[in-house]
Amino acid sequence: MLTAVITAHESTDATIVIPVSVRDLLPRDLPACTWSGSATHLRQVERALARATAGEVDYLAVCTPVDLPVAIGGIDYQVSEGAGTLWQLAVSPALQSCGLGTLLIRAAEQRIRNRGLRRAELAVEENNPRARALYERLGYAAYGCRPDAWDEEGPDGSIHRHETVCVLLRKNL
Repeated sequence: MLTAVITAHESTDATIVIPVSVRDLLPRDLPACTWSGSATHLRQVERALARATAGEVDYLAVCTPVDLPVAIGGIDYQVSEGAGTLWQLAVSPALQSCGLGTLLIRAAEQRIRNRGLRRAELAVEENNPRARALYERLGYAAYGCRPDAWDEEGPDGSIHRHETVCVLLRKNL
């Protein structure tokens, strides 16, 4: 159901409510997830989905009523003993700050609990205060930092190594 509510008589401001659901991300979804990153990134997601079939990870999608993914993210159960590690969390840029990230993280935390684990962990780049604020609002607390690096694809298809420092956060579930 799509609902539009005009908040003032002559205003153009409106609130739009669209129901969403959370399900496992599927390989068939990847062409609709180009907003989440480059072709290199989507190949990494594809490899993660192969790990999901082995039970090593869960990879979730928040989807619209027409089953279009608008937020995605993984939970890796192999990184930290006794915890699920959230990674590759992304929300479609046009829909950020609408609560989809919160929904995605809560669904991921429930998956972690369903496995009998009582801790969630994640890493966020030091220069991403917006994401860090979300995680802290949801109860995550910093416990350290570490350098990290990954390959990124430029607009021209060239690959370069992105090096950064990440803040490590955790939450008891």
